[in-house]
Amino acid sequence: MNGLHDVPLTPAHLRGAVEVEHTPRGGLLPHRLPAWARAQLPDPQLLMAEAQPSGVRVALRTAATVLELETRATKRVYVGVPPRPDGVYEVAVGGAVVATGSVGGGDVLTIDLGAGSMTRSDGGAGVVRFAGLPGGTDGVRDVEIWLPHDEQTELVALRADAPVEAAPADGRRRWLHHGSSISHGSNAATPTGTWPAVAAALADVDLINLGFGGSALLDPSTARVMRDLPADVISVKLGINLVNADLMRLRALAPAVHGFLDTIREGHPTTPLLVVSSIFCGIHEDTPGPSAPDMEAAAEGRVRFVATGDPAEVARGRLTLRVVREQLAAVVAQRAGTDPHVAYLDGTTLYGEGDAERLPLPDGLHPDAATHRLIGERFAAAAFGRGGPLG
Repeated sequence: MNGLHDVPLTPAHLRGAVEVEHTPRGGLLPHRLPAWARAQLPDPQLLMAEAQPSGVRVALRTAATVLELETRATKRVYVGVPPRPDGVYEVAVGGAVVATGSVGGGDVLTIDLGAGSMTRSDGGAGVVRFAGLPGGTDGVRDVEIWLPHDEQTELVALRADAPVEAAPADGRRRWLHHGSSISHGSNAATPTGTWPAVAAALADVDLINLGFGGSALLDPSTARVMRDLPADVISVKLGINLVNADLMRLRALAPAVHGFLDTIREGHPTTPLLVVSSIFCGIHEDTPGPSAPDMEAAAEGRVRFVATGDPAEVARGRLTLRVVREQLAAVVAQRAGTDPHVAYLDGTTLYGEGDAERLPLPDGLHPDAATHRLIGERFAAAAFGRGGPLG
């Protein structure tokens, strides 16, 4: 086809995925949680999020200047809101993005925020083509195709105008990160523009992103996955989902955090471990959850969230972001007495109240593309810079 030859895709071609499923339709579907964990966490929101390949890329060694990737995307459509843009694919050579593209069509997941429902319809595959890619000094070089961070992507076929093999391991340190939709990349414009991807590029580390939209909830299964994955440095970003899901009360929080960290430590007893609290989020700094869609904004075709809890109930154990930050800092301070490799980072140093005045969160919860870059730059400096806990 177009002078190209088929490249048999295998899980060895993928980086950043925890598991790769061979689908009934003959494709490869990257997952960021293994099947056993998905079986223990049958929440539709989490299952949607973990199958969106944030941080996952097709890693190739080739002299090809033309690549075609055929995929079947799952598009999200929110009832009453204008259609979302198609997910973005980026091609990186030598760490620099040299081409971008998108795939239309695909399956459609229709989400009604007001009713809390999801319905799926099947669609066909599409193709994204990258031509005129720059070559290396001897023609062969490593090429990465970053998959859309917020669009489930089933890989159907790969075609190229030169031989292709899986890129070998590059020897960089592996950074294992877990967090919420902000770590997942909500409202980032591109897969390399999510704040973890920005930080990983600046720190020159190999990212495994376990940021799951709506699902940084101290799930024991997630901790066991992190325990069992190889990692050179680990970070856990907690807070916003605990508040906006109204998941637990103060009495349960510190023991649950200890348990989550204890499980990680079973597999990584001395690995540098950084606990990060939430960035500034005005609606939940002093108001408990749950969050809910702003129906007035929805009537205007906009997605925006509001806090629905009662601040008076904080005294009875309801959680806010200020409360969670205090608890996380106390947990880490206690553990540091016997664990010299654990540290705490206040998320408001990455994005604080002053930043919110200049770069407000467009929907009340998630940063925009420019703010993702700002957070990534600040995290790289604070965590991976000289003297940083992951440096």
